[in-house]
Amino acid sequence: MKVVLINGSPRKNWNTAQMLESAAQGCRDAGAETSLYHIYDMDVKGCSSCFACKLLGGKSYGKCALNDALKPILEEIWQSDALIVGSPVYFADVTACTRALFERLWFSSLAYNRERMVISPKRLPVGVIFTTNAPQPGFHKALNELVTRTMTTFVGPTELIEANDTLQFDDYSKYDASMFDVEAKRRRREEVFPQDLKRAYELGRRLLEKKE
Repeated sequence: MKVVLINGSPRKNWNTAQMLESAAQGCRDAGAETSLYHIYDMDVKGCSSCFACKLLGGKSYGKCALNDALKPILEEIWQSDALIVGSPVYFADVTACTRALFERLWFSSLAYNRERMVISPKRLPVGVIFTTNAPQPGFHKALNELVTRTMTTFVGPTELIEANDTLQFDDYSKYDASMFDVEAKRRRREEVFPQDLKRAYELGRRLLEKKE
């Protein structure tokens, strides 16, 4: 079994990346091979509206034709057994690189067709991990519902978890961030974030059980 994990955060060793590493360990402990990609290291673009993925008889029908660093990852996703995507939430949305991934993953699976709407190569179970400075779960309810619903439609059954009220800086005194209770943030990091990491681990183990 193979699981592809995508880090949509520009930070490679902070909240989102750590959640993904825990999820990856859960996958490995369930017997899967994992590949983790940091897409902020790559030159990636969103959908270019070329419609090659909809061209009847075209060599890219049903898959993204845009040739950049994201293309082989998209191909690997469809060859895998499960997908896990992680992103911090910026202004009630995913990061720009994560959005690029979503656009190209979803749109290439959509057909403007009376008989069928979805032309995905196959169905994959998906885990989505959001990290956010928002204080409580469900603060970005609309985003969570949109991503879960759309991913389920075009890729496969999707489960979303989130880590809230995350620690953003090693040293808050260096930044213009006086609105935060730093000690409360640090306590939460010590007491709650390990539980978030455990939930990510369990998501990784559980995800392969949902494979259709």
